[in-house]
Amino acid sequence: MKSQSRIPNKIIERFKKIDSATVYSGVFKLGLQGSQFPAGLHEQASWQNCFIKGVKSMTPGKKLVARAVTLRCVPPRPDLLEFTRKGEFSPEYEAMGSCGPGDVLVIDGMRDKGYSILGNIKTRHLYMQNAEGLVTDSAIRDIDKISKDYDLSVFAGDRVATANRPAIEPYEANVPIGCGGALVMPGDLIVADDDGVVVVPNQLVEEIIDWAEEHEKVEEFIMKLIDQENAPPGRYYPISEETIKKFRKSSE
Repeated sequence: MKSQSRIPNKIIERFKKIDSATVYSGVFKLGLQGSQFPAGLHEQASWQNCFIKGVKSMTPGKKLVARAVTLRCVPPRPDLLEFTRKGEFSPEYEAMGSCGPGDVLVIDGMRDKGYSILGNIKTRHLYMQNAEGLVTDSAIRDIDKISKDYDLSVFAGDRVATANRPAIEPYEANVPIGCGGALVMPGDLIVADDDGVVVVPNQLVEEIIDWAEEHEKVEEFIMKLIDQENAPPGRYYPISEETIKKFRKSSE
C-alpha cells in the first residue's frame, strides 16, 4: 500500500470554513460519479462510507479539521501484553508521538463505550505534541480536565469514569483502522463539528473542497431566490443542475 501524500495546510484552512454536513454531502455525491480505480472495484466498495457513527463532540462548539494519525486497539490477552505494555514505547505513545500541529489522533476502540481509552494524563502527550485533538468510537474520561487544560477538540462515543482495562488494548499505530464503521487511513482528513465526524479520503481532498466551497455559495444563492420570490424551498431545493447553471451565470 502506497503512503499517502501529506495534505497541505492551505487545504486544511479552506476546510475549516466548511461544516461537516456539507463535507459529507461532497464525499457522498462525488462517490456516486465513478472511481479512479479499475472497472469492477467501484461496484464492490465506494467512498460513501465516510461518516463515523456513534461519536459525538465532547467539547461542544469546537471544530476539528486535521490529518489523521491512527491507533488500532484489540481485546487484551495475556500473551499479547508483553508486546503492548512497553511504557513510553507502547503503541498509544507511538501514535501520539506521531502527531503534531494539524494532526488528530483517531482511535479504533472497537466501539466499546463501557471503558475509556484515554484520560487526562495520557492525553497530555497530545498536548505536548501540539496536536489538534482526538477522535475515538470508544469512551474517554477526564474530559473536563482535557478540555480546560489542553484545549483539545475531543470526539468520542461517550464519557465515562472507568479505565480501559480489561476490555481495550492499544495494539498498532499508523495503520488503516475502522472507527465507528468508517475506514480511516493514516493521512486522511478528519472534519468534525457538533454534527459529527467525517473522513475525507486523502486523494479526494482537493476535489471535495472545490465542490464544497461552490455548494455553500449555491445554497446562499437559492436562499436569496426563495426570499425574493417568497417561494417554498421546494422550488429550488434539492439543488438542480439548472439552478447551479443559473448561479454560475450570475457569478460571471
